[in-house]
Amino acid sequence: MNVPIADGLLVLDKPGGMTSRAVVDRVLRWFPRRTRIGHTGTLDPLATGVLVLCLGGATRLSEYVQLMNKTYRTRLLLGARSDSDDADGTITPVAGTLAPTAAAVEACAAAFVGVIEQVPPAYSAAKVSGRRAYDLARRGEEVMLRPRSVRIYAVQILDYAYPYLELKVDCGKGTYIRSLARDLGERLGCGALVQSLRRTRVGPFTAEEALTLDSNADTVRAQVMPAETAVAELPRLVLPDNDLKRLCQGQKVLLESRSVSEGAPALACASGSEECCTAVFDSADRLAAIAVFDPQRKTLHPAKVLQSK
Repeated sequence: MNVPIADGLLVLDKPGGMTSRAVVDRVLRWFPRRTRIGHTGTLDPLATGVLVLCLGGATRLSEYVQLMNKTYRTRLLLGARSDSDDADGTITPVAGTLAPTAAAVEACAAAFVGVIEQVPPAYSAAKVSGRRAYDLARRGEEVMLRPRSVRIYAVQILDYAYPYLELKVDCGKGTYIRSLARDLGERLGCGALVQSLRRTRVGPFTAEEALTLDSNADTVRAQVMPAETAVAELPRLVLPDNDLKRLCQGQKVLLESRSVSEGAPALACASGSEECCTAVFDSADRLAAIAVFDPQRKTLHPAKVLQSK
């Protein structure tokens, strides 16, 4: 039987003990050999939960899924540290620690909400002079990673009974929950590491709708979502055919005031005075391009053309 080349998104529930790359390798078995598949954000082997895969032409849109906000549930072990900041590493108990009070834990967790500077774990995919940090760490080399700005929207305490602390974390792109655990433990003075971690949401994609690796191949192929779901959180604009043709040919397009107010009301308020990406659709409601909107000049500039005109 000839299976058509897939093009779109697939939402999987990654099991524990597997790398994200290993999940992709398993999924490849469900599709023709020449199908391109890539994940949109690595989950550690210890972690479970939502892993969004882009298939075929949708791999060109993976960066927009990576930009989506995420939700995690995690169980921390207090009173110990790990060289990998989770239970998969070498764990060292912290001697002489006292159990922090619930009030202290709540105040400490709240202090991480907002835009913070966070140093990635030594065992991570972050790069040091072009090399993956985990490769250096596994060789016993010292890993010096620079802090980076990340946004944490909320940290909710679900349960606390020392030495265990369960949290729900809503955060933006690039946030390491292992780093959050490590830093929270240091501020509490007792150390902490991630004992379990589950990603429950990536943008509009949730664990409840995710498929498992035990799913039937036909079921999986039937659950491939349209490529445009990758840009579900971008502002949306439908362009007239003439303007769309110019945009897809690499030209900038001047938006009339009527187009901005009726076709893309979220553009200016989403970006303020800064440029922002928007998903551009044709009159048949098909994704045609990703464009950069300049609210000062009211112009669209093509960033990624997906249709030939």
